[in-house]
Amino acid sequence: MAAQEETGNEQLKVLTFGCRLNAYESEVMLREAKSAGLDTLEDGAVLVNTCAVTGEAVRQAKQAIRRARRENPNARIIVSGCAAQTEAQSFGEMDEVDLVIGNEEKLHAQSYRALPDFGVNDTEKVRVNDIMEVTETSPHMIDSLGGHSRAFVQVQNGCDHRCTFCIIPYGRGNSRSAPMGAIVEQVKKLVGNGYLEVVLTGVDTTSYGADLPGKPTLGSLVQKILEQVPELPRLRLSSIDSIEVDEPLMEAIASETRFMPHLHLSLQHGDDMILKRMKRRHLRDHSIEFCNTVRSLRPDISFGADMIAGFPTETETMFENSLSIVEKCGLDFLHVFPFSPRPQTPAANMPQLDRGLIKERAARLRKVGETAFQHHLERSAHGTQPVLVERGGLGRTPQFTTVMTGDLPQGEIVEMKISGHNGKHLIGEAIRHAKVG
Repeated sequence: MAAQEETGNEQLKVLTFGCRLNAYESEVMLREAKSAGLDTLEDGAVLVNTCAVTGEAVRQAKQAIRRARRENPNARIIVSGCAAQTEAQSFGEMDEVDLVIGNEEKLHAQSYRALPDFGVNDTEKVRVNDIMEVTETSPHMIDSLGGHSRAFVQVQNGCDHRCTFCIIPYGRGNSRSAPMGAIVEQVKKLVGNGYLEVVLTGVDTTSYGADLPGKPTLGSLVQKILEQVPELPRLRLSSIDSIEVDEPLMEAIASETRFMPHLHLSLQHGDDMILKRMKRRHLRDHSIEFCNTVRSLRPDISFGADMIAGFPTETETMFENSLSIVEKCGLDFLHVFPFSPRPQTPAANMPQLDRGLIKERAARLRKVGETAFQHHLERSAHGTQPVLVERGGLGRTPQFTTVMTGDLPQGEIVEMKISGHNGKHLIGEAIRHAKVG
């Protein structure tokens, strides 16, 4: 999930790596940096919002920083995000970087107001506080997300779990939820500004509400949004942990047509022993049962999943259990991570597999995922679908499948007759604008 996205303009821009939560927070960074006056700097400023999920993500961020310096020799370069939080000194030692700020600091204008006086020495250059001390979160009210047809709303941040491979809790801190009322108001504002689809996002989204008075759940939040924002046509979730899914969420999946029939699961592996060594809270059979149950409630649903190949101690038999769970769960979209040992994590101290073997298994897992995706395209290549038009001549069906839309207007929902696919996207023809609201 280390893909790079650039938003903003030549005077003040942000390079975003990683998850949807980072994409949302990059819009907040742009707004706060502009409030602090960075858009008035003669030579401009570049904000880099990093990801720490893999070593490759960190490497790509550093590569982008060096490229940004070559292309903007006099601009101020400010680095933040999860990798900057967990490896602050490493980024601070880069000559190309003017300032390193933490994941909490990046969301506030005062963090950027030291310009142009910061960076006078290596000590002042790094301004990263202890993320574990942050105990509250709230949705930052943004009007739009530059270039996006879907709007992301942060409902939760941080994570209380300590999976042995994951460094993200050290970059995001402990789990903390945004108040339900504030989230509903944010959704209303975005819908009022023309967004037809909202994605609820967080680090451990399904843990939503455990730290709030009354302990509301993600399912109750979903039902509240659909009830109080009737003009919202499409509501979607980012990655979820199926073991935490509550009954109200299952009810929404089964009965709410405005809740989009697509779930992305934090699955990680298909073998029980590896799942235990990962310190995951689910086992293989639970994942299979969950997918079967949800599919019985919502037959048109599609599933995506994150999977790790080459975890320490993984045998060929264990790996084959990951290969087979793709079919057992009926997964349509697979996001494969070759295992990457992250500093400070227990898995980094476990017996490691050969890097070549890890890459080979990741390639095999991706091949199985590609076969599953082709089957999904075949099943989807007929009938009509309401498609939300996005950038680049593409749109998304409710099942999150991409459709070639040509020059249809971005941000609108268009009814399309699907006639086939090209191996990557569905192919269709616009019939009419779908009724929304």
